[in-house]
Amino acid sequence: MRVLLVEDDEPVAESLRRGLLRYGFEVEWVTTGGAALAHEGPCDVVLLDLGLPDTDGLDVCKALRARGEIPIIVISARSDETDRVVGLEIGADDYVSKPFGVREVIARIRAVMRRVQPRTLADSGPDRYGPRLTIDRRAARVRLDGEEVALAPKEYDLLAFLTEEPGALMSREQIMEAVWDANWFGPTKTLDVHVAALRRKLAGAIAIEAVRGVGFRLEVVKTADDDPPHRLADGTS
Repeated sequence: MRVLLVEDDEPVAESLRRGLLRYGFEVEWVTTGGAALAHEGPCDVVLLDLGLPDTDGLDVCKALRARGEIPIIVISARSDETDRVVGLEIGADDYVSKPFGVREVIARIRAVMRRVQPRTLADSGPDRYGPRLTIDRRAARVRLDGEEVALAPKEYDLLAFLTEEPGALMSREQIMEAVWDANWFGPTKTLDVHVAALRRKLAGAIAIEAVRGVGFRLEVVKTADDDPPHRLADGTS
């Protein structure tokens, strides 16, 4: 996935760029709004800082949105609610306040891409997680030991999100924003209910660990000689 990173703070940009590269993203980095608007290379998502040296990032966001539907995620030290609301209203798909971790940014990118871009046929093969669980994201179907598991829509969305990065600790806020709504501000008790349902329905295939005061971590249950999770190109193991 190709990312256009618009950030004038070099330490922040370098840290984020290195992190994205480690996860397989291709990153083009520019430091001004003018350079962002002049960028002609292909990209799948824009990470846009608001505090740019030549122009307000909100103006850049508005101009980019006027050109097309490329996903835009604002990354900014401005945590004021007004800036967040304005950014979303003029076309940003999400808003991440600094400081942030690379994993959070990646989770936001993937959540936005799920909402705005359908998976292509070339990328539609089922994903395998350990010896028992497969997820067909294109068909939104889950199979355990070859048998389809009936999941409620949000149970499926939660499983799809947590299995994008097995082993990664996701905060409750990240999960609620990605699975329920990008601007979720309500109680998170419903998350616990859905986690409990997944634990019950997929017992023995995955484990969802609750980290007190933080969130949840999904681990794939594997045998000693299992390979890491991989995509099944033809739907077979």
